[in-house]
Amino acid sequence: MTSTPPAHVAPVRAEIATLWRLSWPMLVGQLATVGMGVADVAMTGHVSAEELAAVSLGTSIWSIVLVTVMGTMMAINTVVAHEIGAARYDQIPHSVRQSMWKGLLVGLVAMLFANLCTLLFDHVGLDQHVADRAALFLHVISAGMPAFACYRALYGYTTSINQTKPIMWIAIFGLLFNVLSNWLLVYGNWGFPRLGAVGCAVSTAVGMWLMLGAMVFWVKVSPAYRMTYPFTGWEGPDWKEIGAMLRLGLPIGVTYFAEVSAFALISLLVARFGVVAVSAHQVALNFASLVFMVPLSFSIGMMTRVGQAMGEGDPVRARFVGWVGVGMAVAFGALSALFIAIFRWEIAAIYTSDPAVQAACAHLLLLAALFQLSDATQVATASAIRGYQVTRAPMIIQLLAFWGVSLPLGCILGLAPGWFPWTPAAPMSTTGFWIGLVVALTIAAMLLTWSFEKLARQRIRDGAAPRGGKHMAAHV
Repeated sequence: MTSTPPAHVAPVRAEIATLWRLSWPMLVGQLATVGMGVADVAMTGHVSAEELAAVSLGTSIWSIVLVTVMGTMMAINTVVAHEIGAARYDQIPHSVRQSMWKGLLVGLVAMLFANLCTLLFDHVGLDQHVADRAALFLHVISAGMPAFACYRALYGYTTSINQTKPIMWIAIFGLLFNVLSNWLLVYGNWGFPRLGAVGCAVSTAVGMWLMLGAMVFWVKVSPAYRMTYPFTGWEGPDWKEIGAMLRLGLPIGVTYFAEVSAFALISLLVARFGVVAVSAHQVALNFASLVFMVPLSFSIGMMTRVGQAMGEGDPVRARFVGWVGVGMAVAFGALSALFIAIFRWEIAAIYTSDPAVQAACAHLLLLAALFQLSDATQVATASAIRGYQVTRAPMIIQLLAFWGVSLPLGCILGLAPGWFPWTPAAPMSTTGFWIGLVVALTIAAMLLTWSFEKLARQRIRDGAAPRGGKHMAAHV
């Protein structure tokens, strides 16, 4: 005899299944995107130490710009999700077209910013050859930024109408193209010029334009987009609509910038402790970032689900799907924490054969295991809040966590400055900075959880959902 599950369990199971179907293609796509950066570093490392240094330095700037643009373009996710929920299908093409204009604007600004950042390379004590190669790397790769920003507009659109498999296949295509073109241009195979680090930049920039073209083609030919097809005719920029999307998306971009730049700054601050400390930090951070892709993918899918529920005017269901998504992220966080704690030495050995780096890395991975739960919680609850078209509260909380807590506490513990009255007897090096991350992520998780529940209950009491499009500026 089979037992029937309690009535309240069935909706949870159904929502978990729905969120998984929506999120797993995005997870594969995210991993493929991360794989492009891994391929760049790994393949350039076989050319020379100088070329590897140029790619690493250029990528440190490029990744900050890339992630900031990614966050800024996420406004379209929740806008389209709300319109889908409200069955305002006729509004979606206009929103997508305006998001494409916004992407072009954001991409050009990001391209200019990335090029201006190359001026820093002449003032950080680098070997001039490495500085010149890193600058050229950024000049070339930045040409792909407008394409990337417009691609993210279509990425958000297709995600919000529950079409996530195109994202997966296009990301896999991008990874394969990146590896092949790197092999041709980095090493000069098949008669192509041997460009080294610049070859990686050319591959990535061209790949971004190809991925945009592939996404446009998919939207054009797939029947899934017929009802909301955005490319029916020419439409100029609507600056009021673009401004509203910027007000919604910029806080997300600032949040992403704060997090990535904080990690980048930690990398610079621990450099004074030597190669072992820097290497261990980079390895532990790389693995933690890889694991983070899972709750991040759940969170993007859950933001779509919350936005659709709010568009339908059903704040009770929005709260339900939000908490189910948070629960899935936290459950994975618990599993990843256990896995990292048990296999931290094996993980370190995969990355390096140096015993000193392995020991330092295993120690940091234990701290990474400690913040898995809080990291998964904070990214999930922040995304749930954004599903309500509220983006400033997560920005403030995460800015406070990373720049108000993590970095100051990390500097106190890691550097033990003599002028500060409460410092450890000796600098704790990278351990101090990672303790700062554990504390900051815990604070962010608690504050965002409280904010999500407060917002969800408020929307239920109000009995009405904030709407997308022209109304969204009032809710950011």
